[in-house]
Amino acid sequence: MMNRPLNRTDAGDDWLDSLLRADGREHRAAYVDDDGFTARLMAALPAPATLPAWRKPALAVLWAAAGVGIAVALPGAVTDVSREVLRVILGQSVSFTGIAAAVAALGAATWAAAAIALRND
Repeated sequence: MMNRPLNRTDAGDDWLDSLLRADGREHRAAYVDDDGFTARLMAALPAPATLPAWRKPALAVLWAAAGVGIAVALPGAVTDVSREVLRVILGQSVSFTGIAAAVAALGAATWAAAAIALRND
């Protein structure tokens, strides 16, 4: 490992480029000549399919229509959802055991998420 700082650059050449070039020099002798097979194969592949010219404007119109639909439906949906959430929350009795159970459930979910995120696969 080199003892150079990671943010140091030398006249347009950084440490990673020089390491990659050195690694390439080491493995250049291991090149297997394919006698032009790769070039012939790439030339024989069909041209990539082009998209029709009408596709981009059609997608723009569809996304605009979806945005307008969401904007029209959103105020009603927000009030409906907020009313239902308040109805559910206010319908519950608040007790010390209920709060303790909610805190315990949140703690268990936090520990489980941390264990999943920090596991070494």
